[in-house]
Amino acid sequence: MRVLITGASGFVGQNLIKYFKENTSIETESLSLRRKDWEEMNFDGFDAIIHLAGKAHDTSNTSDPESYYWINRDLTIKLFEKFKNSNVRDFLFFSSVKAVADVVEGVLTEEIATEPHTPYGKSKQEAENFLNNAILKEGKRVFILRPCMVHGPGNKGNLNLLYQVVEKGLPWPLASFVNERSFLSVDNLSFLVYQILDNKNLKSNTYNLADDDFISTNELVDLISDVLGKKSQKLKINSSIVKSLVKIGDILPLPINSERLKKLTESYRVSNEKIKADLNITKLPISAIDGLRRTIESFK
Repeated sequence: MRVLITGASGFVGQNLIKYFKENTSIETESLSLRRKDWEEMNFDGFDAIIHLAGKAHDTSNTSDPESYYWINRDLTIKLFEKFKNSNVRDFLFFSSVKAVADVVEGVLTEEIATEPHTPYGKSKQEAENFLNNAILKEGKRVFILRPCMVHGPGNKGNLNLLYQVVEKGLPWPLASFVNERSFLSVDNLSFLVYQILDNKNLKSNTYNLADDDFISTNELVDLISDVLGKKSQKLKINSSIVKSLVKIGDILPLPINSERLKKLTESYRVSNEKIKADLNITKLPISAIDGLRRTIESFK
């Protein structure tokens, strides 16, 4: 099987290529959408296109909103049109759970109606809408994949802020916030992508991608403390006081602002039951705790 990957130089792309090389017979080739001549490329001969390239959510909220639509929506449409007119069988579009909702009440499933509020989420949603309304030739499949927060060795992301607090011996000041979040190990992501490609009976669909278990931020603090061999320290400062203080970070370049506070303390639970049921999988290869432990150990 030959697979063409956009955004291959990113964290997910690098890990996906590594997984394919070490665990499968899939051959991969990278495609940079920054190349002026990419639209002239002949896609025939590839079995699948994995479209990872996109503009990520900017937590500092300084990006031009229109850039999200050009990169996440318009380039996706251009790439899909090339796919549609080729003999490539599968098109895998990496969207995001943020294309559905910025805040989740209960557990996010694929049946929930999309209602994003940010340019990032809206641009992904509009790309999804285009793909869902596209008419496919017989034998072609389109999969819309919505990962939650992806992590793995070498990718610190928002976990790094927690890690730095614990490493410096500081008490975690947000312990008064009680939450549960979904994460996604990049190894579980790679496993699921391979299962999709390898399952010829699977039909076009939209899937959430997440680890099996929900984890609270306080549990993460405990886990980081355990990895570092430190005693877990947590402070329960009144949540309303914290919310008032972080507004300063919305104005000044401080380590935490309202957006980061939300990411660290809100509940955002994502169900992966649909994709596991369709692929006949009971459990993903790596538990949420084990995957997070691997990531945290890589920070040392």
